[in-house]
Amino acid sequence: MQTGDRAKELWWRRFATAGRVVVHHVDLAPNTRCETAALARLDADERARWHRYRHPRPQRQFALCRAALRAILCERLCCSNDDLAFVVTDYGKPAARVRGAPAGIEFNISHGGRHGLIALADSGRLGVDIEERIPRHDLDGVIAKAFAPRERRELAAAEGNSKLSIFFRLWTCKEALIKALGSGFSLDTTEFEIPRSMYLECGPADRQAHRRTTFRFPHLPEINWSLEDLGTAEFAVAVAHELTTSGNAVQAAGP
Repeated sequence: MQTGDRAKELWWRRFATAGRVVVHHVDLAPNTRCETAALARLDADERARWHRYRHPRPQRQFALCRAALRAILCERLCCSNDDLAFVVTDYGKPAARVRGAPAGIEFNISHGGRHGLIALADSGRLGVDIEERIPRHDLDGVIAKAFAPRERRELAAAEGNSKLSIFFRLWTCKEALIKALGSGFSLDTTEFEIPRSMYLECGPADRQAHRRTTFRFPHLPEINWSLEDLGTAEFAVAVAHELTTSGNAVQAAGP
């Protein structure tokens, strides 16, 4: 985390770690000074993309998150802002290049309301999701469409704020995993289940009790993923990270 006078000029800060994943928080509240500084960091293609957004909120989210990502990557990769560029992979995920060469770093971005997150790792596919803890108008409808049968039964047995807490943990975990997989096709979220240890006995008082588990997609049982909850009382957060292999041994993404 930055300190001193420089920290007061920034709209991002180091938020948490999940194994070998570092997560930064981006403040997406309206702020003319920060938005002006963010636009100045963007290249011509990024500014053109910013102009294509029709409303101030997505413009602000894109500019603040992309400029923060640029600053974080430049510091981590020891390069200048002009040396850094982004390309889009075949599956639609952005990737960083330094002076035209692959940067050798994985990253993923999520935003919800006034909060953004940037997750980074040296290797392994990566996904992060953030959701503000606000009431949902059609909670039961979303549950019916997004969750597996067992998850729906356990949500049906929960009530009030406990039900909402479980919902957000399940939702962010599924979103993070799908973003990490990044395979370019739509995966039915009802066809895989989040391990029960991630949300059992989950109530309002448990929002900041972080949990971690290892996950496998049913159709890809040979790949292990680290799945970690990093939520706070204000927003729910999940990070999914592919565990790398060396020979036949799986090396965890953290201690």
